[in-house]
Amino acid sequence: MCEVQLAGSAVVITGAGNGIGAAMARKFSALGAQVVLADVDTEGVQRVAAEVGGLAVPGDAASEDGVRTLVDAALTEHGRIDLFCANAGISRGGGPEADEAAWADSWDVNVMAHVRAARALLPHWLERGSGHFLATVSAAGLLTMLQAAPYSVTKHAALGFAEWLAITYADKGITAQALCPQGVRTNMLGSSGQAGKTLLDDGALEPEQVADLVADSLDSGEFLILPHPEVADYYALRAAQPQRWQAGMRKLQRKLG
Repeated sequence: MCEVQLAGSAVVITGAGNGIGAAMARKFSALGAQVVLADVDTEGVQRVAAEVGGLAVPGDAASEDGVRTLVDAALTEHGRIDLFCANAGISRGGGPEADEAAWADSWDVNVMAHVRAARALLPHWLERGSGHFLATVSAAGLLTMLQAAPYSVTKHAALGFAEWLAITYADKGITAQALCPQGVRTNMLGSSGQAGKTLLDDGALEPEQVADLVADSLDSGEFLILPHPEVADYYALRAAQPQRWQAGMRKLQRKLG
C-alpha cells in the first residue's frame, strides 16, 4: 500500500487524538484515505476526525469490546478495512517495583490491543485475501528504555507479535509492519521525565515527519519502519555484541543516576 494506493482506502487508526496517530490521520486523509479514528481522549479524537472528515469512535480500543466496536464501526461505514494502525500506547516507568496496575495496563494497551485487533480483523482479511497491519512499537521494542521496564518489556512483546503476524500470514496476502521510532515530540515524550529528555530529546522528530515516512514505507516490503535510521545500527550491535551493548547502556544508566 503506497501513497497512491492510500487514495480511497479505508484506514483505522487507534490513539488518533494526538501525536503520531493524529499526524497519520492528517497525512493519510490528505492522500485520499477514508479514516476511522479511535482514542480514549473523546474531545481530541472528535476534533481530529472533524478536521480530516473522518469517523470518530471514542473509547478504549485496547479492550475486547472496544476493539470489536471499532472494527464493526469501520466495516459498517466503509464495508472493509484496508489498513489498521495499532498506534495507541502507554508508557509506565519503574522496574519490578512498579505496581500491578502499571504492568497490567501496559500489557493490555501495548500488546493485547494488537492481539485483539488481529483476532477481529483476520477473518475479514483472510476472506478478502488482503489486509495491512501497522503496529506502532517504538525503538524500545528493539533496544530498551532505561527506567521503564513495563514499557520496554511490553514493546518487545508487541514487536514479537507483529513479527509473528508477518511470518504467519504473508503468504495469505496480509502485510504486517512495525513502526519503531526513538524520540517523537508527543505528549508521551513530554511525560517521560529526565530519562526521556536525556536519551531522546536531542534527536526527537515531529509527529508529521514520522507520518510522512510511514506513508512512504507502506509499500516498501520492509518489516521495520525506522524513522531514526541509527536504530538499525544499535539493533545490530545489540544482537552481535550484547555485552558491549549492555556496557554502553550501563554508562547511560549511571548518568541518569
